[in-house]
Amino acid sequence: MTLNVDLNDLYAFQALVTFRSFKAAAEAIHLSQPALSRRIDKLETSLGVRLFERTTRRVSLTMAGRSFAPRAQQILKDLESAIANVGDVNSNRTGLVTVACVPSAAYYFMPKVIAQFQLHYPRVRIKLIDSSAGDVYDAVIAGQADFGLSFTGAPQPDVRFLPLVDEAYVAVCPRDHPLAGRKSLSWREFYSWPYVWLDKTSGNRNLLDQALTGIVPEKPGVCETRHVTTLLGMVEAGLGIAAVPGMAMPKGGHPFLATIPLHEPTVRRTVGIVKRTGQELPHLAGELEAMIIAINAAEGQAHDR
Repeated sequence: MTLNVDLNDLYAFQALVTFRSFKAAAEAIHLSQPALSRRIDKLETSLGVRLFERTTRRVSLTMAGRSFAPRAQQILKDLESAIANVGDVNSNRTGLVTVACVPSAAYYFMPKVIAQFQLHYPRVRIKLIDSSAGDVYDAVIAGQADFGLSFTGAPQPDVRFLPLVDEAYVAVCPRDHPLAGRKSLSWREFYSWPYVWLDKTSGNRNLLDQALTGIVPEKPGVCETRHVTTLLGMVEAGLGIAAVPGMAMPKGGHPFLATIPLHEPTVRRTVGIVKRTGQELPHLAGELEAMIIAINAAEGQAHDR
């Protein structure tokens, strides 16, 4: 029996397995949807089995597809690893790596990492899905992202969490605010000032609510928003002070905002890499993950010195 299967067919199959959408899979591997459909049809015809069930709303694997998926992934993984080890071929590699991350982690980790990654893989695209912590976990579990950057929440059996950074929440205010010179600020003092806050869809809000159950604000916040970056804009506009994760602030200091440590209690969170349980990352995603870990470790050592 002669199989009329080539690597492009396997990449098309892997993309559709990952995204479960012809539109998203075609975009990821730079094909039109009809071209992707033709490759899947060709692969199914060659194998003599149906790999996907297609409806108007979803694409799902058949039993044969579920059996074939890990074998196809291993074939591509072995090939990518072999190519990566043959001479200096990195500059010719193409592909897409998708990372889901909370906005503060995207701000803290990704600019330097992406800049360094592009030196090694200039033709590889990186797609960031910046969203709330819960959405990051959902994207990783659903296979919409290769891996994620988020902070610890309720344990989930479908994901693994690799801790990278432990950080405290801090108060921020304009540099001309009466609190700007303070060395520390208690949460009760924080709530006595006009403040802007995160809404209940925010993972940071959920973490803070759990940590501050015994502290009742004297008054509600001036306004609520979902993302920390928006919160900082509200503070810059003078609407009130805010509580944000430490990594949301520039390492060299913000040009308009001052940072004050919050205590009584000190609330901390751990930020790290989120992956599906039992998942082996594709080669390029694994390279990006390794780079995040290495750069973070190097900066941690430099800070310790």
